[in-house]
Amino acid sequence: MPTYVTLLNWTDQGIRNYKDTAKRSEAFSAAAQKLKTKVLNLYWTVGSYDLVAVVEAPDDETATALFLQLGGVGNVRTTTLRAFGREEMDRIIAKTAD
Repeated sequence: MPTYVTLLNWTDQGIRNYKDTAKRSEAFSAAAQKLKTKVLNLYWTVGSYDLVAVVEAPDDETATALFLQLGGVGNVRTTTLRAFGREEMDRIIAKTAD
């Protein structure tokens, strides 16, 4: 299943309610399950981003739906990156011309 790395920043609303962040992460994982996606890891970070999520989804459309739903709650803004594992990268390279 495709993997996505999402960088998240709290909105003003999200930082005001920082004490609820662990509960919000549980709600996010539950929403992901309903879309047949899986939150592999969620990290609270220091630096340019407040959180980093690693998610598996069946396709780009489903991943996008999940992150639109998350952003629509109003606590975070997201930047999502499609990540490729070793086997996927081997297949990609095999498609290139020598």
